[in-house]
Amino acid sequence: MRQTLLHSLLHERAPHEHLARRVAVLAAVGTVTMPLYYLLWQFFFPQSYENLTLRLTGVGICVAGLFARRFSARWLSRYLLFALSYILPFFFTFMFVMNHASSIWSESLLIGLVVLFHFETKLACRAYLIGTGAACLAVIVQGEGGFLLKPEVLQQLPVHWFTIAALSVVKVGGKVLEQERLAGLAAGLGSVAHELRTPLTSVEANVRGMRRLLPQLAGQADDTAPLQEALSRIQFEVRHMQHMIDLFLLSASAVNRNLEPSQALSMLDMVNSVLRRYPFTGNSQRSSVTVDVRADFQFAGQDELCVVILLNLLRNALKSIHRAGKGRVRIIIDGARPVPRLLFIDTGCGIARNRLPLIFERFYSYPVHNGSGIGLALCRQIAHAWQARIRCVSREHAYAIFILEFPQPVPARFQPTS
Repeated sequence: MRQTLLHSLLHERAPHEHLARRVAVLAAVGTVTMPLYYLLWQFFFPQSYENLTLRLTGVGICVAGLFARRFSARWLSRYLLFALSYILPFFFTFMFVMNHASSIWSESLLIGLVVLFHFETKLACRAYLIGTGAACLAVIVQGEGGFLLKPEVLQQLPVHWFTIAALSVVKVGGKVLEQERLAGLAAGLGSVAHELRTPLTSVEANVRGMRRLLPQLAGQADDTAPLQEALSRIQFEVRHMQHMIDLFLLSASAVNRNLEPSQALSMLDMVNSVLRRYPFTGNSQRSSVTVDVRADFQFAGQDELCVVILLNLLRNALKSIHRAGKGRVRIIIDGARPVPRLLFIDTGCGIARNRLPLIFERFYSYPVHNGSGIGLALCRQIAHAWQARIRCVSREHAYAIFILEFPQPVPARFQPTS
């Protein structure tokens, strides 16, 4: 629980569902601490100024944030800007000045800025400017405007600005390090894939040569059927590995690619394309995958990147039923809904409840040491660039459902592909 909470608090850029979860956690903290610290500073360690009305307003804002998961993306962003502006820079700055820059409120304001700038930098800067400006106006209305120019207040500004700059640099450095790690992983994956092609091509060439020699050996052997079967199996495995290399190279190249949509695509066409390209291990595995077309739909994206998403989801679903030793995969294309969606359902091993919030994070693999941990993270990044949404509902040892929802209508500038 501690790891999940810290991850929710510190993750800067996240899709709607992750951001809503983090807002709900912070709202719960604010709902408790606002009245708690009123009692603390009013009765146990009395301060020169307190304001119950401001605190109750803050509690109301935090209570609304408890339901952040029900907000749309637009309303969540609006709420977040308003809540952050009021609770962190406005409230703490106002109380800091009204308490004449006491040490307690100096430290509280600094902590508030640290929390604020763990959010996206652009959002944090807007909230800081709005909240601080509103606090200064409120102080002037209260008749304490002259104290804003006192050394006790002004000497805090360099400390605050240094803290903001340091946090911004740390976030940028962490993002650069993550990008370098991704680029290195992609380059290494591409190099290994290319190196594997040469021996695989050689093996396939030798298999074809042995097949040509078999008729000449037919008279010297009682039965060449087992040899023919072995050669067929080798050839199948080689082609399977060649297809897997294509998948790895496609995922590796997508890491550094422009993800913005550029085409109008048919979901049915994309699913059929992926099923033709996927290297199934045999007819039994292919027959375990069924497609249910309730209604086809168009969406804005890129065909190769869509293939990356669908291949990763199909591969994960097939690995799940392989680990469980049972199950099937069902792909549902449901374009009849107001928000069209694609569902990947597998009845394999499922995902543990405590692991579910982490599966879309970069470099996180489940089970441990099962892949590089960039597949689902890349799927989420691509979907986010297309204004789409990807989420998972699962029950361990029973099923996993990956849901992709696409915005409508498709922008007119994207011409349907022929």
